[in-house]
Amino acid sequence: MIRINDLKREFAYFEKPLLEATRSVVASGYYLSGSATKSFCEAFGAYLAIAHVVPMANGTDALEIAFRACGVSEGVEVILAANAGGYGTIAARLTGATPVYADIRLPSMTLDPASVASLLSERTRAVVVTHLYGNHADVAGIRAALDSRGRSDVSLIEDCAQAHGAKSRGRKAGTQGDLACFSFYPTKNLGALGDAGAVVTNDAGLAAKLRLLHQYGWETRYHTVVPGGRNSRMDEMQAACLSVKLQKLDELNARRRQVLERYRQALPAGYRLCALTGEETVAHLAVLLCPDRAAAEAHLRSRGVETGIHYPMLDCDQPGWRNMHTRSAPLTESRHAVERILTVPCYPHLTDAECATVCAALTSLPAA
Repeated sequence: MIRINDLKREFAYFEKPLLEATRSVVASGYYLSGSATKSFCEAFGAYLAIAHVVPMANGTDALEIAFRACGVSEGVEVILAANAGGYGTIAARLTGATPVYADIRLPSMTLDPASVASLLSERTRAVVVTHLYGNHADVAGIRAALDSRGRSDVSLIEDCAQAHGAKSRGRKAGTQGDLACFSFYPTKNLGALGDAGAVVTNDAGLAAKLRLLHQYGWETRYHTVVPGGRNSRMDEMQAACLSVKLQKLDELNARRRQVLERYRQALPAGYRLCALTGEETVAHLAVLLCPDRAAAEAHLRSRGVETGIHYPMLDCDQPGWRNMHTRSAPLTESRHAVERILTVPCYPHLTDAECATVCAALTSLPAA
């Protein structure tokens, strides 16, 4: 079976420098807030061309703390997509804010600026723009929609958990919003050996708030100066490993795009790849839009190709949140897509032979 992902291959590719990096951390006797974390934040900031990188324990913490830094709290609204796995909804609920769901547009499966604009209210405090499946969302379009309505008070937060290195208009994902949140979960394009995350910004004031909030609200040790702080630190081991992997990120993203384009060429009529082209995608996931998902899944599995669904239920339909207050636009595209999406293997360590096998399985998919 050709798997959706195989992290053993990732380790084999990076084995020598990863072992050297982890040994250096263990030998140092310094495991939190040390030189490895500082070095990674500096390197990642240089890679993105952004001024401030604040390390976090994971991507969901990054979203919650970014919300708090922007003044998101009980009684306000946050506009976001309903098809992105629930992480933004979780962070919004943790702050007491109400999630408000805008529709998406194809093929990127990311927020439609017109739908976002239709949902703006006097309670809107932030918009979360998720770069889903590695596709760079239309951040500039959403910013223009906010500006045209005189809503400079609304914070624009990029969720870059699936888009490390994606570019639009010459700028990388994470550099067009007021803040941007990254997850370095192991399966991400830039993945740690456990949980890790970061929030990035060019705003020195926001960066100062983030640094307070991610460690108890401390200004100095044991001296809390803001409410809402928590313990959300990236550990030295993860930072050291991320510094190693960052050096190869663009190269491995290019390989992911090659795999994605082979799939695009192999798809028969009636099937669509939920992906942009060129540097606007980093091919985090290869997601098909199928006329009959069950039939496509059965066919691919019969050909030895593992499949998955990212993500099988819209946030607004989750049973745990179904009875909680929210608003939404007509989610026409979101509901059409959620019943038809199907993920196939796409990662940089697939062999050419495996890619050929997947392509042959795609070419012979049941007719629409």
